[in-house]
Amino acid sequence: MTRMLIIGPPGSGKGTQAQRISERLGIVAISTGDIFRANVKGGTALGREAKKYMDAGDFVPDSVTNEMVRSRLSEDDVENGFLLDGYPRTTAQVDYLDEVLAGGEQLLDVVLQLTADDDELVHRLLGRAKEAGRSDDNEAVIRHRLDLYHEQTEAVVAKYAERGILRKVDGHGGIEDVTDKIMGDIQSPSRVSIAGGR
Repeated sequence: MTRMLIIGPPGSGKGTQAQRISERLGIVAISTGDIFRANVKGGTALGREAKKYMDAGDFVPDSVTNEMVRSRLSEDDVENGFLLDGYPRTTAQVDYLDEVLAGGEQLLDVVLQLTADDDELVHRLLGRAKEAGRSDDNEAVIRHRLDLYHEQTEAVVAKYAERGILRKVDGHGGIEDVTDKIMGDIQSPSRVSIAGGR
């Protein structure tokens, strides 16, 4: 059983790798985007609350996001493990996730951080924007998104590094190569001893 998070900047291929890792490990991949969409589509109380903020172009508050994640992690398909993508984004959310997992006498096994050079990410994202015809995604906007990512995740990554469960993997290269690097890293003896020593 593996309970893990994946963290990575825009353009790092995080979503693609999350799906591939979940398939290889036989665990469910859970993205906050999917949780939001499912709640909004299902017309849940949390979905209706989130939609107010989303429609106004505002960030959905932690309180709503946290409750959605708690609800999702109580479902049966996470019993064999899970891979969380897009949460937690802040240290307050890290603390909340700790509480949720502790309630089920669980701990995270590994936090995977995909790394990539900002200039390379800008190049990738500009290419994607051009393909998709998104003129609003210019270099200044992309660099701002990357700055926000670094600002938000620095403290989160530091927290998990202190616990000895952070694994950094270079996100450069072909999709298959990156997946192989990730699998080799998270299944290494040092990783097993950390997860198994709990």
